[in-house]
Amino acid sequence: MRDEGGLGAFPVVSKSDDKDVRATLETMNDDRNFPTIRVQRLHPAAQLPRYAHTGPFGDLAADLFAAEAATLAPAGREGSTVAVRTGLALELPSTHGALVEDRSGLALRGITTLAGVIDPGYRGELKIVLTNLAAETQMVAPGHRIAQLRVVERIQATFEETDTLAEAPRGVAGFGSTGR
Repeated sequence: MRDEGGLGAFPVVSKSDDKDVRATLETMNDDRNFPTIRVQRLHPAAQLPRYAHTGPFGDLAADLFAAEAATLAPAGREGSTVAVRTGLALELPSTHGALVEDRSGLALRGITTLAGVIDPGYRGELKIVLTNLAAETQMVAPGHRIAQLRVVERIQATFEETDTLAEAPRGVAGFGSTGR
């Protein structure tokens, strides 16, 4: 079993590797649907999304990179929220969509993402809406990892109006219902 491109779902496994690891990888390959997402580069500095860690315990989401520099003004000021270009357009299969998620390192600096749902039919440039919650200006340079792309299976539910809902242990308890 080989990962020809080095960034796919599975690492290269040699004959000397543990048999349990090989069996786990084979099972994952048989039981999982790994969609192919076509990516169009719209900007010369654009980098394709990529997973930093692959294999059975790999990353849940792929890194997304800035294609151009951006400046985020301090929180509450004009320019504290900007759409940062990735320079990429995606062709998601009709069975999947994607969610844009924060990077924890940026969140610690006060940079968070907003508006992160990518429908399978969208073919325009992927721009990441970043907002600065910090008191100081934040800079983004081309090539910086700015968000994560989580590919999700698309499920279309049916919504049925009702006068009552079934009882559940949580009931109507909302924010803070699990304590501190």
